[in-house]
Amino acid sequence: MEMRRKDREVVSIEKIYDILERCDTISLGMNGGEAPYIIPMTFGCTLENGQITVYFHSAMGGRKWEILNRDPHVCVEAHLYYKTVQTEKSVTALYESVIGTGVAEMIEDRDEKVAAFKIMLDHYKQSGFPASSCKGLSAAGVFKVVLTEISGKHNIPNESL
Repeated sequence: MEMRRKDREVVSIEKIYDILERCDTISLGMNGGEAPYIIPMTFGCTLENGQITVYFHSAMGGRKWEILNRDPHVCVEAHLYYKTVQTEKSVTALYESVIGTGVAEMIEDRDEKVAAFKIMLDHYKQSGFPASSCKGLSAAGVFKVVLTEISGKHNIPNESL
């Protein structure tokens, strides 16, 4: 779908990734059956060959687990809200946001799980913690989502921040 406000569209994948990297949580949207289900998540992400991949972990039970196993198609949203400002004719929010979709794939291989944990630890500036000794490594399901559709949007005039 084409973005209505082209003046706010972020088209560079590198700039979209930069926004995502600066976010501290994602909202993970899933097909909950009778109604959508959305949950805030800690995460990590990578940008390789023009493709953004998002990683997150989950307990191997509960509502999110059941939904992902039934329908792994997801939507990932992240945003940074700065402030609301007045202009001559209106009030507007200053923000940056990313929305992407893909399929959540559970990582089975232990080495790949460790690498995903490291990506998540790095995102939260915890690179010194050895990912291979994370308590949750064996108790959690680790997922990756290659974002097949992605868009970025912002409203951040330089003089406003």
